[in-house]
Parts: sequence; structure tokens; C-alpha cells
Amino acid sequence: MFKKVLIANRGTIAVRIARTLDVMGIASVAIYAHADRDSLHVQVATEAVPLGDGNVAETYLDIEKIVEACVRTGANAVHPGYGFLSENADFCRVLEQQNIAFIGPRPEHLVSFGLKHEARRVATAADVNLLPGSGVLLLSSLYS
Repeated sequence: MFKKVLIANRGTIAVRIARTLDVMGIASVAIYAHADRDSLHVQVATEAVPLGDGNVAETYLDIEKIVEACVRTGANAVHPGYGFLSENADFCRVLEQQNIAFIGPRPEHLVSFGLKHEARRVATAADVNLLPGSGVLLLSSLYS
């Protein structure tokens, strides 16, 4: 079981994750850009770590800053919520190298299911019923 989970997100999803972790008896770490310092997700988490000034790419998408926040707070897992880094296989790999768990799919699954044609191939191989689709469309065929 995790002792402390960093929530790599903001807003409603981060609030919901923090509240759920609290019910489970697990400490939560909120991260926040300076502009979000008074946000509810910062207030409801067990602790909060500022990511500095900047836009989303300079804060919530900065893998180095997020890993540093995990190390500094002793978070042994990251819950990505949705959006931001939730589908970033490289983020998962970096966490793995730091012995920090990613609460979500493994990197290879993120890669497979990030490409719709590959996701369809994997699902078909697993005998999952699928709706008919068009297959892979080549950009050049759209303009012929």
C-alpha cells in the first residue's frame, strides 16, 4: 500500500483524488503553479508543493519538477488524474527509474493504446468485439 501519493493534476480531479486518499488513510501531495496557490486542491491535500510561476508546460507538465516534488516529500506513488501526464509513457519510465509507482497503465500499454490503430490491433488479438472502423487512413489518400 502507498503511504503518500503525489497528485500530478489540479482542479476537481485533484480534489477528488485527495479526498479519496484521505478516506483511505493515505497522505496526499498537491502540486501547484503560482497562479493556483489558492485553489481547493491545494487546501484539501495533506501537503502542497509549489512548481513556480509559468504556464502549464512550465509547471504541471514539467516532469523534472514533479519527480523532484516526489523525492522532496517522500511520495512513493503518483496519481496523474487525467490529461496532463496521464498518458505520457516517458513520465512513467522516469518514475519507475526513481522507484516511484505510477497509478495507471504501464508505459508499454500507454504506447500501445495511444495509437488508435495499435489499440485496435491489440483488442482484436484479445478477441474483443469491436465496431467496424475505417482502418488506417493515409493522409495522401484523403487528397486523391
